[in-house]
Amino acid sequence: MAYQALYRKYRPSNFEEVVGQRQIIQTLKNAVLHNRISHAYLFCGPRGTGKTSIAKIFARMLNCTDPQNAPCNQCPNCKMALSNSHPDIIEIDAASNNGVDEVRNLIERVKYAPMEGKYKVYIIDEVHMMTTGAFNALLKTIEEPPEHVIFIFATTEPNKVIPTIISRCQRFDFSKVAIKDIVSRLTTVCQEEWIDASLPALSLIAELSDGGMRDSLSILDQCVAYCDKHIELDDVREVYGVVTKQDIGRLLMDLSERKVEDVIEFLHGIDEDGFDLKRFTADAIRLLKDSVILEYSADSTLVDESTKEVVHESMNNIPLNGRIALMNLLMDTYSKFSYASRILDYIEGAFLQFLSNSYSDASASNSENIPVSEVKKYDFSKKEPSEQSEIG
Repeated sequence: MAYQALYRKYRPSNFEEVVGQRQIIQTLKNAVLHNRISHAYLFCGPRGTGKTSIAKIFARMLNCTDPQNAPCNQCPNCKMALSNSHPDIIEIDAASNNGVDEVRNLIERVKYAPMEGKYKVYIIDEVHMMTTGAFNALLKTIEEPPEHVIFIFATTEPNKVIPTIISRCQRFDFSKVAIKDIVSRLTTVCQEEWIDASLPALSLIAELSDGGMRDSLSILDQCVAYCDKHIELDDVREVYGVVTKQDIGRLLMDLSERKVEDVIEFLHGIDEDGFDLKRFTADAIRLLKDSVILEYSADSTLVDESTKEVVHESMNNIPLNGRIALMNLLMDTYSKFSYASRILDYIEGAFLQFLSNSYSDASASNSENIPVSEVKKYDFSKKEPSEQSEIG
């Protein structure tokens, strides 16, 4: 039997297996329970967040012959739907069927009653690819469809769907899946597939997926192909060219100690090893941002424990104003990457500029390099400061 990709093998078959989107799932369940089923739904959100999977499960739920356990995945309707052979659940790819003629053919078929189930469900994926003429041709049918017809539209770009279509649908906005939920699902998949993957490796895969469950399974698949069934953090780094937070922390430590040679050698090293420099810059910005949050709220739950440890070990010698200045420099540099002839030069320039500013700041005034923790605090509960300090 041919190998089946993990994201296909572990596509959810019921609502309990879906990762995230709890509010949407509960709303759809209640709609069926209380017989408040709409004639048209619009599922929109980032890729790989469950739009098509939930649409398929909802379609099976509507036609399941066991309403108490719908979708039961055991009745004839559910089995036909699972094998993609149900005559009343029609999936259409709008990317390749986006013209007026295709919509007219669809409208012709809509008037016929379901053959097997209670409802005829049309799942139209990538609906934003339809032409304006096709949308207009479909408009009247969506507004007043036959009672047995339900439309489910899925799109990653709802802004390209004309307002008159959106206003006739119940809209559900899918959110990115939380990292902890992705890690939990990946752990389950690894157990099923006998894959030995470390928690740091799975956490990095979850971060790389950018909130998409399907993307995370594809990344896991690629890592398994690279290093068989034993996956460590360094394996994921090598496959996707990612610099870890610990490496960035050590770089910032060298920067604080003005080890210019070490900083430049590190940057040249990750460039020669094929690491993603854009990703590196974005991760450095994120780490600096987290360090600023921790400066004001050391126990913040917005920053995970591993990041707190890196910040504590590597950034004590960089004052708050220095971290903010470096973060601004890197953000400005990142915005220039699109027209940079060589990204590495821009990154090196940003770090060298930071060092140059640090030297001039230190020679001009010591006050700008005093960490926040050493500056006298003011008591804002009183009209006058409880203790005033003149610095510089």
